[in-house]
Formats: sequence, C-alpha cells, structure tokens
Amino acid sequence: MNYKSDAVKQTWFRVRSLLLVIFLGLIATCNSGAVQLDSSNIDSVIQNYEFVFINFYADWCRFSNLLAPIFDEGADLINKELTGQKVVVGKVDCDKHGDLGTRFHITKYPTIKFIRNGVLGKKEYRGQRSAEAFLNFVKDETKSPVVEIKDLKELNEMDDNKPHIIGYFERKEDPRVTNFMKAASALKDECVFFAGYGDVVSMMHPPGTDIVAFRPAKARTNDDDEAFNGNLLKYEDLHDWASEKCNPIVKEITFENAEELTEEGLPFVILFHAPDDTESIKEWNELVKNELMGERSQVSFLTADGVKFAHPLHHLGKSKDDLPLIAIDSFRHMYLFPNYADMRIPGKVRQFILDLYSGKLHREFHYGPDEDEEKPEDNVIQDTTGHIPREKDDRVKRDTKNPPESQFQHLLPSDNRYSFRHDEF
Repeated sequence: MNYKSDAVKQTWFRVRSLLLVIFLGLIATCNSGAVQLDSSNIDSVIQNYEFVFINFYADWCRFSNLLAPIFDEGADLINKELTGQKVVVGKVDCDKHGDLGTRFHITKYPTIKFIRNGVLGKKEYRGQRSAEAFLNFVKDETKSPVVEIKDLKELNEMDDNKPHIIGYFERKEDPRVTNFMKAASALKDECVFFAGYGDVVSMMHPPGTDIVAFRPAKARTNDDDEAFNGNLLKYEDLHDWASEKCNPIVKEITFENAEELTEEGLPFVILFHAPDDTESIKEWNELVKNELMGERSQVSFLTADGVKFAHPLHHLGKSKDDLPLIAIDSFRHMYLFPNYADMRIPGKVRQFILDLYSGKLHREFHYGPDEDEEKPEDNVIQDTTGHIPREKDDRVKRDTKNPPESQFQHLLPSDNRYSFRHDEF
C-alpha cells in the first residue's frame, strides 16, 4: 500500500475543502453586490446552496450595463434580508465564459435565471427590474413549496383553476415526505402542493400507508383524485409521475406566460373561448389527447380567453360573438379553422395542422383550393379567412391581402429590453 500517496491525497482533499469553505463563507458574508461566477466556481455554488439567482450578461450590451447596478443593489438587499438562508445572488459574464451561456441556454442579454436544489428553473425571471422586486421574487421562490393542511375543510376550498398534488402522511419526519418536498420544490410552478400529517388526515389514508394523489384543475372533490401507485421512497419515480400530471398537454396562454411560450418557437394551435365556457376547453383537451399527441413536438396546443385576446380575433375578422373558434398562429401569419363544429370530424383538425407544415394553408389563401380537390358547387373559394368568387377552373392569384399577420409574434422578447446573441440566428 502506498501510504505516502494516500497521505498526499488526503492533504489535498483537506486543502480543497478548506478553500471551498472559505469561498462559500465569503459569499455568505459579502455585502457588495452579486458574486462573480465562472466555470471554476459555479458548480460548487450550485451544489452547496439551495437557491442560486443569476444574471447572465455581456459587457458590450447596453441593457446589461443598465441592469448591473440595479442587480447588485438587489443582491445586497437579498443578502441583508435573507441572512442565514442558503441563497446566493450571482452574475456570469457570458463574453468571458461563453461555455456557461451555452450550458444555460442563454440567447439574449441580460437573462436572469435561477437554480433551485441543483435544478435549473424552467422559467426565467421576467418581473420588474428593481432591487425590491428581486428580493420579493427570491422570497417567494424560497418559501416552503408545500401548504400544510390544518383542517380537512381546506381540501374543499382549494383554487379549482389549478392542478394540485396532495400528500397524506403518517408523520412529517419521514423520507417519503422529504421526497414529496423535493418534488414540490421542482414543480411548484406547474402544480400547487398540499400535505397533511398525523391525525389531521388520518381518515384520508389507510393506517401505516402514506398516499400522494393528483387532483386536476376544475375538480372540486377527491372523487377525481388519482393516486400515485409507485414507491414514495424513490424520488425519481415520484417526480416523473408528478411532472407528467402537472404539465398539461394543452396550456392556457396569458399575457404573463406568453413570452415564455413564444420562446419555444413552435407554432400555436389555439382554442379561443368565452371566459365562462368550460365545455369547449374540455372538448379541445379531449381532441388533443385522443388525436393530436403525435403533433406535440411540432406545435403548442393552447387555450386563450377570447375576450382578453380580442386583438388577434379582430385580425381574423372575428369577435367574441364568434367564440369558440380554433386558429393557428405560425409566427408569420394566422389561419382560421373554417368551422369549429368540424373539429368533431375525426382527422379534420390534424389535417389542418398538416396543411400548415406543407405550406398548403398559405398557398391556398393565394390561389384557392388545389386542383385535385373538389370544387365548391357555388364556384366560391372557401379558405381559412373568408371567401371570394372565382371562375370554376381558373387558378388565378388572389388580389386580397396576405393572411393576417401573426399577432403573437409581438409577444416575443422585446428588442427594447434585450440584446440578442448573433450566433443564435
């Protein structure tokens, strides 16, 4: 046995550990703005802190330079207010450390992201850019992701507009609860997590058996709950199950999440509905689930409040009186599904999407139906935006305007707030 070699290794390990402790101690006690992170220290910070709030910037970007002093002020405020918590506010110079820009999928400057328990948050920070707003965001993100049930009546008072994951546990100090908390921390943006312990929820589960259940949005009682049948001691199994339940096939687009959804770069297939219309939403979800799952990698399936998003409807020549209706926004143009009732015809909406891929929607807008298709008996071109007369066998170019311009492209990241990486385009 090489005792000398082992002694050297142990000495080096102690030195490295000491340096790490010193470095992390400096972070914890430093009150002079965000900590400069780079390839040499970022992994240690992520590993040793529960929440890492990072500004990715470039020195040449004027928006980055405008944000820098505000972000440092926010870091000082967070360090002061959250003393003792395992939180770090950092910054990365992506010009000097382009590898980190690539690793964290930075496409514009400045971009503010967070890492919770070693996992990169799905959403970047898009709130107000002020020290107080940064503090409030970090406070909100670091509070307990689980609401504790104190009385079973609370289960009937939950917000039924959101999906929930509910845990019924024998005791709070248990590895199963630890896994539940960890999953809640990772998925808090997708689901609301509730948990009850001991006698409070004893009637909700068999003695000696903990239960975790999913309650979908719009469900008012536990009759609609779906129990997790896996092993609560296996975090990955619980996380994967909860992630599948909490990430809906069809998402609702709002003004708050529109920028995030547009950044995915996929065309939108949208059901516009009246605010109080839940039936069309249910029907749309069922259609996507039963017929359109194969298209999920190519388009984003969404619902939109047709009153809040009246502007896109106006460009389609429609109003709230025409709801519900289905449309595609390709980020270049908008196309209207001709007849909402036809969504009930198997394959009809899928063909509408396939016609977008092939360019047929755009082509037929200009030239009318393809020659090999049946001509309308009334000699009228019928398309996704209206109809105009044309001779039965002629393929003359239409003299109308182009299809309505995409309205959701205007919700992409603003050129007045970011500089974009040229190597991304």
